[in-house]
Amino acid sequence: MALMDIIKARHSIRKYIDRQIKREDLEKILEAGNYAPNAGGGQRSMMVAIHNKELVAHIGKMNMAHFDRTHLAGSFVSKEQPSTIDDPTIKNGFYDAPTVVCVFCQDNFMFKTADAFCMMENMVLQATELGIASCIVSRGYETFDSVEGKRLMEEWEVPSGYACQGFVILGYINGENPQSKPRRTDRIKIVEK
Repeated sequence: MALMDIIKARHSIRKYIDRQIKREDLEKILEAGNYAPNAGGGQRSMMVAIHNKELVAHIGKMNMAHFDRTHLAGSFVSKEQPSTIDDPTIKNGFYDAPTVVCVFCQDNFMFKTADAFCMMENMVLQATELGIASCIVSRGYETFDSVEGKRLMEEWEVPSGYACQGFVILGYINGENPQSKPRRTDRIKIVEK
């Protein structure tokens, strides 16, 4: 599949079947994240992959524990793949996906968010090429801002001074791929003079 085809085929998936992805596919996805652009070539971010459905569900519930709906910019994401914004009954912020990759960055680094999202984008594109559904999920800080969250970070040997920027959830889609939304043409400008 050509790169543009992969980009166009990628969708944010929030409905998963109860089947774990292969370890070798997870390793390819992590390798793609590891080769993402990063500010100054410093490689300051790190990934912790959870390949255990029960632990992923537990962390997904931690992700929703302090979800504040008052800060939402919109109130609708998708009819085909509803998000926590669309459905307040969703209690697992990882939508029952069997695998999650947590992306941690140096908390005091100016380009931590850019570095993290470059890693996550590489991972979701690699997942798409492998036929694995994915979605980028935020609320990393809130997820680990607890005694239990800090304990998990210590257990996973995340360095002091690091914070979670976001997550990539991975699994196999339950149902059909959603249709791509039409792209607005007014989002692109080319200036030649």
